[in-house]
Amino acid sequence: MQLLALALYHRDGRPEPRIIRFRPGALNILTGESETGKSEVLDIVDYCMGRNQPNLPDEPIDQTVGWFALLVTFGSTRMVLARPRPTGASTSKAMILIGDEMLDVPPAAELRANADTVAIRTELSARLGIEDIRFQPPPGAARSAFDVSIAQAALLCFQKQNEIANQSALFHRQNEGGIAQAIKDTLPYFLGAAGPGQALRHYQLNESLRAQRVAQRQLDDATRRREGGDVRVMALIRLAESEGLLRDVPPDIDSEQTQQFLARALEVPVLSIEPSVTEDRRQQLTEERRRLRDQWQQLNEALDLVERWHKQGHAFTGELHLQIDRLKTLELLGPQGDDQSSNVCPMCARPLEEPDSDASDIVRLTRRLARELADAETLQPVRERHRTSLQAERDTVRVSLQINAAALQELNASDERMRHLQEQQARLAFVQGRITQERAAASEASPDDVKRLRRSLILLQERVQALQALVDEDDIAAETENRLTSVASLMTLWARRLSLGQAAAADEVRISLAQLNVVVRRPNGRLSLTRIGSAKNWIGYHLVAHLALHVYFLRNGRPVPRFLMLDQPTQAFFPEKIHDATTVEDADWEAVKSYFELLRDVVAENDGGLQIIVCDHVNLPDRWFQDAVIDNWRTREGVKNALIPMEWLE
Repeated sequence: MQLLALALYHRDGRPEPRIIRFRPGALNILTGESETGKSEVLDIVDYCMGRNQPNLPDEPIDQTVGWFALLVTFGSTRMVLARPRPTGASTSKAMILIGDEMLDVPPAAELRANADTVAIRTELSARLGIEDIRFQPPPGAARSAFDVSIAQAALLCFQKQNEIANQSALFHRQNEGGIAQAIKDTLPYFLGAAGPGQALRHYQLNESLRAQRVAQRQLDDATRRREGGDVRVMALIRLAESEGLLRDVPPDIDSEQTQQFLARALEVPVLSIEPSVTEDRRQQLTEERRRLRDQWQQLNEALDLVERWHKQGHAFTGELHLQIDRLKTLELLGPQGDDQSSNVCPMCARPLEEPDSDASDIVRLTRRLARELADAETLQPVRERHRTSLQAERDTVRVSLQINAAALQELNASDERMRHLQEQQARLAFVQGRITQERAAASEASPDDVKRLRRSLILLQERVQALQALVDEDDIAAETENRLTSVASLMTLWARRLSLGQAAAADEVRISLAQLNVVVRRPNGRLSLTRIGSAKNWIGYHLVAHLALHVYFLRNGRPVPRFLMLDQPTQAFFPEKIHDATTVEDADWEAVKSYFELLRDVVAENDGGLQIIVCDHVNLPDRWFQDAVIDNWRTREGVKNALIPMEWLE
């Protein structure tokens, strides 16, 4: 499988798509300035091959593109894999067209969903020759079983900009959840170290081990029931006796008597005690108690008011008596006091320097106070009768509260008695259930059943031993390492050619399946890529690892797509923010050139069997480099050439 073209279709249905053509079996270089969409090409190809959740930028692709289409070739057969732009985080819609060498990118009018991503992966997997193999994780593993497909093979075909320079991860999407384990599980198959036969034997071994564990558990349970049955039965009989289901059980009984006592315990009827309906009555009493408490509070407040009124009345009449007693002294003047002049002293009859109130005014005041005192004293019996009435009414409420409390207490006591009765009957039912369960288990644990379970376990053990022997003969781990050794020979050769760090003195440069990374084996030990410095070395080791893998896949006919896409493999030689790499004068151009020369030579050595697509800033003047350039996205004559045409943005 190699790529022929990538097409982008405008959202407004314009008939002419944006098409990027690729040359099969050759080195394809897409060069250009930064921010022209070079890195998005890899993501779009990955999306068209069936990925549900693309990693596409929002602008300007999201503003303009409605469909993506990828034209691929399988020898004389071509396929179009088209996907609509996702409207949310993911989509599974797709279109598949299959034809001969005349099939090309379809016009926009013919785009319509006729399949989904499952169909894309199934079709691609079948045409690649991926066998019907289902990976079964080991017993107890948290991950689920899955079918090997193009989904795992595609992980070996892409290197994004942030992946090719990653010192701790070697493969595409390796740091995403579950991807690293999927690569470890399937790389042995893609290398040819494992196949459907080995997978089937592993599956059968796991299932037989699971069945063996179940049979062993059943045999252990049956044996335990046989050996400990008498002890459990006697314990149940004593429990039934303590709960009242049995009486007069002798200390020693034989097996026949045991069964008789168990049967007698099961004959005792257990009552089904329904809970009494007391909630309505409880609610009535509670409401009545709340009402009586409110009345008690109101009566107490009324009595307090009457008491304050009574005290104020006593204070008022006392003050009136005091004032009247003082004024009554004027009565000593006799009747003439009424006619005394205000200018003459009523005691000594002498003229006063200043006129005084008339004695008649004082007499009138005394008489008015006397009348008020008489009126106040007439109210005292009325207040006393009202207070007595309130006290009597409060006593009645107190008695009602006492009766209400007694009724609630009796209701709670009745509920408690009912609960104890229910618990007692529940214990009896529980004991009878235990007896029934024990009798059923005893019938299942007969000597014949134990023998049958033992024979079944022996047969399963023999099957496990036979399957284990076959699995041991496969030795997938050792076979995988043998194939990775073949890959390592190419990696070591090319690492020395690129003068990568630690490569000159290394015994071997290889891929570690356990680490999913490059390791350098030296006389004094292994050195992981994480311990080798500089981005130049990280990118270089990624290059030689993936080139060696794809050459191995090609030469051994393994079902992996025959293309490798690389994004920015020379980024280590240029500033982080680079507009045009051709303007950088102090870069290590010899090293840059050596990287591309290695890509060129690997493609040439495999005679059209391998396609390499590179997106980079570099644009070397060498003739062979210019022959490999499929497009140059740079500004010419004021017009910016990029993935999205300028007229689409206007």
